[in-house]
Amino acid sequence: MLDKLTQKISDAIRIVSGKAVITEKNIDDAVDAIKMALLEADVNLRVVRRFVNSTIEEAKGEKVLRSVDPGQQFIKIVHDKLTGYLGDTSIVNGRSVQDLQLKGPDTVSVILMLGLQGSGKTTSSAKLALRLKKDGRKPLLAACDLVRPAAMEQLAILGNQIDVPVHKEDGARDSVKVFREAYNWARKNLIDTMIIDTTGRLQIDEPMMEELSRLKDAAKPDELLLVADSMTGQSAVDIAKTFDEQIGLTGVILTKFDSDTRGGAALSLKTVTGKPLKFVGVGEKPEDFEPFHPERMASRILGMGDVVSLVEKAQEVIDQKEAEELRKKMEKENFTLEDWLAQLRSMKKMGSLQSMLEMIPGMAGQISEDDIDKAELKYQEAILSSMTRKERANHLIIGPSRRSRIARGSGTSVSEVGRLLKKFEKMRTMMKKMSKMSRNPAAAQSLFSKMGQFQGR
Repeated sequence: MLDKLTQKISDAIRIVSGKAVITEKNIDDAVDAIKMALLEADVNLRVVRRFVNSTIEEAKGEKVLRSVDPGQQFIKIVHDKLTGYLGDTSIVNGRSVQDLQLKGPDTVSVILMLGLQGSGKTTSSAKLALRLKKDGRKPLLAACDLVRPAAMEQLAILGNQIDVPVHKEDGARDSVKVFREAYNWARKNLIDTMIIDTTGRLQIDEPMMEELSRLKDAAKPDELLLVADSMTGQSAVDIAKTFDEQIGLTGVILTKFDSDTRGGAALSLKTVTGKPLKFVGVGEKPEDFEPFHPERMASRILGMGDVVSLVEKAQEVIDQKEAEELRKKMEKENFTLEDWLAQLRSMKKMGSLQSMLEMIPGMAGQISEDDIDKAELKYQEAILSSMTRKERANHLIIGPSRRSRIARGSGTSVSEVGRLLKKFEKMRTMMKKMSKMSRNPAAAQSLFSKMGQFQGR
């Protein structure tokens, strides 16, 4: 995710970071490197010029050149500028501008999803419905794309997967009529949020815009969200600008954001269209959909990580009661192979290992997913899954004959099964010590020293 941009801007920041004194030439060199990084990332030229001019003006002021830590002051300026160009962090009536502006639960809020064919509009509609459902709202998906073949069927399948009702009318020809029927159904069934999947075309044309205008006038939506493919770079920004001029937008959703190594669309959207980027699609699963936080993304681009998002991801998949029980097991050395298998599966739910690494400060661009032995993790899960519950509960009963059966069942070798069991024993001992770290700082220091020796073996 924005790998190239993160790497190049991190390199530019090193020109001034850590220096006790920085000169105007240091600043010029760093800003020039950032400018090239932004241009290579396909950021709008006007946006790059504004970014560079405002950064130089502020960075060459007395506050930076004569500060105690000028390098850190420069980084803060770049971070704040990036945050401003990525979005709006202001609060209006107690809510962030980035948030969806929906009515209370006693009224039906309407979200109109707009976009061209192939942008991921139908999939994003279902992903948004799932997120709102997790937030405590009661959504309904309305199939108003009557042009694309199988669009209604696709939405119905996605709705069934996430257990969200879908209103569709086979053979319908008038999207406004479908909307009204869906709205009446929503009111009768205490729905508080309608998400309307609208018609799309391969390119913007007059008939599509006329139909969307009619639908907008009838629905009077609270949100008009454009779904755009982030991989298309400036094309996505141009499409957003056209939709905003002809229909009016309240925000944008960028799909395939996990595959976008450049970031031109994300960095240009707010400045060019004036509309906030509200959500990003970061994978194919219904859960792979995240609110866009400008300040967190700015931190990630600068290689500073995003610990808050990492914690939020963990909280979504880890039950607090189970986590406390696990801590007690670790402390008493009662951690079993069953617990290990559960942890492996929980980690998979948090997303790709690469996306998690990017959220850890200093790790972005340092380790790629290719550097991680994913095959080893798969083998571990296969071996653990081939054991019986009794064996996972008590690893001491796994003798030679059981190891042979487990190896055959997991497609591995007896030696690999044995290696996993040895690793488990060492890990159990280490976990017991780690659970006591907070109570004994001296023991913690000793443990970290031993961990370094253990990793070197």
